[in-house]
Amino acid sequence: MKKERGILANYLKQKGLKHTSQRFFILDKFLASKRHLSADELHAIVREQNPKIGFSTVYRTLRILAECGLAREVNFGDGRARFEKGVDKSQHGHLVCANCGKTEEFSISAIEKSIEKIATRYGFKVKSYRIKVFGLCKKCR
Repeated sequence: MKKERGILANYLKQKGLKHTSQRFFILDKFLASKRHLSADELHAIVREQNPKIGFSTVYRTLRILAECGLAREVNFGDGRARFEKGVDKSQHGHLVCANCGKTEEFSISAIEKSIEKIATRYGFKVKSYRIKVFGLCKKCR
């Protein structure tokens, strides 16, 4: 977490934003989670230990984390923005349960090669992509 705290500190300084203990507390809670979190979910986690931190502070901090590359916004088709860790994370896809919303990450190394071949065939330069597969998890089947 030291690396991520340094990234956030540098970004805040560069943008002239306040270096608050609340922002770093939110960062720590975000990084400790193993799930894709919405602002509401992260706020609930944060409030367990620090009830004085409001939703707007969590929401603004998540946006800052996304801007500096510490978080990535992901959408699973349910209208709720969620965030995942953005640093030291390889490209991956998401399996999304259409019933309960559970998500699992999976490696897309074989798919990446196919995407590059297709792009080359059409003279297309790939900048980014997101792979989401919707279905039913074991529990919901």
